[in-house]
Amino acid sequence: MVLLLLAIIYLSFISLGLPDGLLGAAWPSMYPDMGVPVGAAGAVSMTIAGCTIISSLLSDRMICRFGTGKVTAVSVAMTAAALIGFSVTKEYWMLFLWALPYGLGAGSVDAALNNFVALHYEARHMSWLHCMWGLGATAGPYVMGFCLTHGMGWSAGYRAIGVAQFVLTAVLFLSLPMWKKKITAQWDGEKTDGRTRSIPEILTMPGAKQVLIAFFCYSSVEAAVGLWGSSYMVGYRGVSPEKAAAWISLFYLGITLGRGGCGFIAGRLTDKTLIRLGEVVILVGLGMMMVPAAEIVLCAGLLMIGIGCAPIYPSIIHSTPDNFGRDASQSIMGVQMASAYVGSTFTPPVVGAVVGKFGMSLYPIILLGIAVAMLLMTEWLWRIKRRENGGSAVCLPMD
Repeated sequence: MVLLLLAIIYLSFISLGLPDGLLGAAWPSMYPDMGVPVGAAGAVSMTIAGCTIISSLLSDRMICRFGTGKVTAVSVAMTAAALIGFSVTKEYWMLFLWALPYGLGAGSVDAALNNFVALHYEARHMSWLHCMWGLGATAGPYVMGFCLTHGMGWSAGYRAIGVAQFVLTAVLFLSLPMWKKKITAQWDGEKTDGRTRSIPEILTMPGAKQVLIAFFCYSSVEAAVGLWGSSYMVGYRGVSPEKAAAWISLFYLGITLGRGGCGFIAGRLTDKTLIRLGEVVILVGLGMMMVPAAEIVLCAGLLMIGIGCAPIYPSIIHSTPDNFGRDASQSIMGVQMASAYVGSTFTPPVVGAVVGKFGMSLYPIILLGIAVAMLLMTEWLWRIKRRENGGSAVCLPMD
C-alpha cells in the first residue's frame, strides 16, 4: 500500500511538470494562427500564474475540507480539461477562459502533494519527487516539439498531454481510499487539528516572513536564470545563439541530476545542511558566470547554479512541519507556494527591464544579490528556531 500510493504520487509530480513548458514551446506556432503579436503570450502566462497563486493561498481550506486525495484528483482533472480546451481554441480571448482552470488546478495540487509528502515520507522522496517534476517539465515541450515537427500542429501537443492528465485523473480517483489508510508508522490521519490559518495569522508565526522571502528569492533565481541566461551569454559574453540555447540546458540538467543525487544523501544530511550547501554552490556558480574566463567556465557555472538550486526547494518544503509544526504546515505550505509563484512570475520581467535599461552586465550581479538575500533569510530563520529551542541547534529532519 505504501509503495503503491508513493508510485501514484510520483506519477502526479511528473504530471505536475508536463504542462509547465507547453505554452512557451507552442507559442511560436500559436500566435500566427490567432493573429496576435508574439508578446501576447505574456498576458496568458500571467493569468495562469495569478490563478496558481490564488489556488495556493486557498489550498489549506480546500484540503482541510475535502482531503489531499480529492483535491489532487480534482486539480489534475481541471488541468486536463484546460489542456483539452487549449487544443480546441481558435481565438486568442478563449485562452484566458481555459487559463483559469489551468492555474487554479496547478496551485492546489502543488501545495497538497508537497505537504502530504513532507508530513508522511522521508526527505529523500521529496528530492526524487521534484526530480520527477523536472522529467515532466522536460517531457512536455518534447511532446509538443514532436507534434510540431511531424506536422500534427500545436493542438495535437496540448491534446496529447491533456489525455495523459485525464488518465492520471482516473487513477487518482480510483486511489482515493488509499489516501486515508495508514501509510507510515508515524501516520496520524489525513488532518491534524483541522484548523485553517489566515495569512495575517501565518505572518505572525516566528520565522514565517523569513521563509517566505527565502522561497521568493529561490524561485526568482531559478526563473531569472532560465529566462535570461541565454540572453546574457549572447548579449554580454558573445556566445552564439545556437550555443547559448544548448548551454542553458546545463542549468536544468544540474537541477534534475542534483535532485536525483540529493535523494541518496538526504537521509545522512539534515534539510538545513542541504539548503546551506545549495546556497553556497549557487554563489560559486554565479561567481564563475561573472569571471571573464573561457566559455567552459561559463558552462560550468550554469551547471553549478543548477546543482545548487537542486536541494533548496524540496528541503525547505520538507522542513516545514519541523519549522512550524504539523498542525500549521498545510496552512503555511500554501502561502509558501504562493510566494514562490510570485517570485517566478514577477522577478524575471523586472530583471529584464533593469538589464534592458542599464545593460546585461548587471544580470549576474542582480542574481547574486537575490541569492545573498536568500542565504540571509534562511540563516535568520534558523536563528529564530534556535531561540525557540532554548538556544540549541535546530534539528531538522534526519531520516
